[in-house]
Amino acid sequence: MSAIDLHARPSAGFEAKLAETQSLLRRAATEFAPVTQASSLGAEDVVITHLINSLSLDIPVFVLDTGMLHDETLALLERTRANSRTAVDVYRPSRESVVHFVRREGKDAMYRSIELRKACCEMRKVEPLERALAGKRAWITGLRREQSSARADVPLVDTRDKASTQRIKLNPLADWTWGDVWHYIKLHGVDYNPLHDKFYPSIGCVPCTRAISLGEDFRAGRWWWEDEAAKECGLHVAKSSNITAPAEPIEAHANERPGLRQPVEHRRTA
Repeated sequence: MSAIDLHARPSAGFEAKLAETQSLLRRAATEFAPVTQASSLGAEDVVITHLINSLSLDIPVFVLDTGMLHDETLALLERTRANSRTAVDVYRPSRESVVHFVRREGKDAMYRSIELRKACCEMRKVEPLERALAGKRAWITGLRREQSSARADVPLVDTRDKASTQRIKLNPLADWTWGDVWHYIKLHGVDYNPLHDKFYPSIGCVPCTRAISLGEDFRAGRWWWEDEAAKECGLHVAKSSNITAPAEPIEAHANERPGLRQPVEHRRTA
């Protein structure tokens, strides 16, 4: 049974939520410009990218290729870049930082301590995120209140970090249910990660993601060996990066991991 068959059940207020989301995205393209969408290529993010394209909005999209993504995620990235009207850019970590970290701590360091796992996330996600957001006034995420207790108070327009980052975070699906997300995917035939059909509701890096069982929490498959309170990678936690990285785009920084194909090169899709 597919994720669509399992989950595509719209809430009673779906149409109103959709209208609110569309309105916020239109505002984003004008009132909050320059703005970009951060996409993990998960179900929520492919919905947002589809809306950006269907509304013909001037909002570019970026993906963080950590060098440890699933093959299914990388294949979806290729398809998204080929079919998107708006630009889809890719940012990767500094190859030098990755090589140094792996040589020092080993490729499975994330399992040894929360500190090492967060250091890996900082290097592979948080630092590239700062490059992707450089010069942007706002960014768009797929955060929903239903995803976890840590995200239960996510607002549509989040200005809490503006004093330190000078950026606004927009969460156009904050009110949506999981059923709403899959109803939209079904309604519009949106391309999605096939790992969702294998009980992966939340998809990250290969070592840090597993399928979940019936009745488990939505994010139970992320960093499952850690305490529930620690389950964030840092992308949505206000903290400064302590990793020095080049300021230029990262097309020259491809990193390697045995068992994964080489990431696609950075380019723009018109």
